[in-house]
Amino acid sequence: MSPRPFERPATIALPDSDPLPDGSALEGLWLPARGEDGPRGGAVMAAPHPLMGGSMESPVATEVALAASDAGYGSLRFNWRGVGGSAGTASGEVDDADLDYRAALSFIEAAGDDETGGGPTVVCGYSWGSLAAARLLASSPLNRKAVLVAPPPAMLARDKLEAWGHPVLVIAGDRDTYVPTDELESKLVGLEGVTLVVLEGVDHFFMDGLGQVGEHVRSWLQG
Repeated sequence: MSPRPFERPATIALPDSDPLPDGSALEGLWLPARGEDGPRGGAVMAAPHPLMGGSMESPVATEVALAASDAGYGSLRFNWRGVGGSAGTASGEVDDADLDYRAALSFIEAAGDDETGGGPTVVCGYSWGSLAAARLLASSPLNRKAVLVAPPPAMLARDKLEAWGHPVLVIAGDRDTYVPTDELESKLVGLEGVTLVVLEGVDHFFMDGLGQVGEHVRSWLQG
């Protein structure tokens, strides 16, 4: 495989309708698609809860972004508002998260064919970030795949997954106390196009399963 490209800083503009002052932006990192064949699309990766230390430097967020790049997708991970160099104050509000995620999707859509090949978008997220990804599945016709890592089942919108109808990869650990696998399986049962991978001996932080997350995401996106 060709050498992995270098990440570069990305400035993600927030819409002027956002409660923050006009010109506010989120901090991100853009990783070009790896390979000689050109990009096949773009991927957005959302971090865990900003009030619980969630940032784009999360090992899981980083691993998914690397795997997406390896699979041929230009990938963007970003910091929620108020985290790192992002504007505003850290918030646990769903509306703020959705505005931030929409801004990241707009960045992907505006990136141009050189960066994404004009291809589809993969919406991705980890923990709290996976819930934002799931809420915005249908926010753009370019969104064609989703990767949800450790989505808390009590807050995961089954109706949105069902209505969207595109392929979804869900990854969780069998020792995750925040994501009981029996509840997650019950939430997903019967949904066409949804693949659930449960990693053995892995908790919510994936310290023992990080490489497996990357392997599954890479293989699934290449399939």
